[in-house]
Amino acid sequence: MKPEEIRKLDAYFKRTFQNPNLQVKARPRKADSCEVYVGDEFLGIVFKDEDDGDYNFSMAILDIDLG
Repeated sequence: MKPEEIRKLDAYFKRTFQNPNLQVKARPRKADSCEVYVGDEFLGIVFKDEDDGDYNFSMAILDIDLG
């Protein structure tokens, strides 16, 4: 994704979840998506649908995280 898109997504996540510790970062060797973190903890991936321009956030929730 382009740096401008990543900045917009970063601002969107921070505003929507009211958490300044959220970060959206470019993925190494992948141009079609970016990664979302809280601090150093990986949360998920944002993919861009090139056909319609929408973004999709994918987050896996592990059984051990539900405790």
